[in-house]
Amino acid sequence: MFSLTLPTLWSRRLALSGALLLSLLLNACAAVDPAVYAKETPKLDLRTYFNGTIDAWGVFQDRSGKVVRRFTVTMKCTWQGDVGVLDEDFVYSDGTKEKRVWTIRKLPDGRYVGTAGDVVGEAQGIASGNALNWKYTLALPVDGKVYNVQFDDWMYLMDDKVMLNRAVMSKFGIYLGEVLLSFTKR
Repeated sequence: MFSLTLPTLWSRRLALSGALLLSLLLNACAAVDPAVYAKETPKLDLRTYFNGTIDAWGVFQDRSGKVVRRFTVTMKCTWQGDVGVLDEDFVYSDGTKEKRVWTIRKLPDGRYVGTAGDVVGEAQGIASGNALNWKYTLALPVDGKVYNVQFDDWMYLMDDKVMLNRAVMSKFGIYLGEVLLSFTKR
């Protein structure tokens, strides 16, 4: 009986590992290149848009699409040369408050790097046309534990006042949910 169970267990583990690897490969192949937005207008310049006060409204949807958290954000944004500070104050629908302060550095060729207290390492960004793609790992507290979650974050400038943001969250390549935001510049 033991010999029948062990191969079955290994077969299941191998099948699960194969499915996970295939999922990771498909996700890697499905990435959109920011260059596809090169001709889109208005052209996004973070130093111009994220300068002054910005208000945002957002939701977090779990993997089923259910909205599990709503929030507002007030951002105070300043730049000195190629270095910007985005001071974000979040207020969630349950009354919880949170603060995140980004330091962003503009690099050549539309690239940006950013850091914040709960970002693991550096966020890497590429702007092209009206879009910006950020990729980063966020240390996300959930029920007393902290999980490192990957974000594939896209921002689209609609006009000089409005920007839309969609961030897909994953862990080990497995889809966890999305954050949707609408920014309005005062």
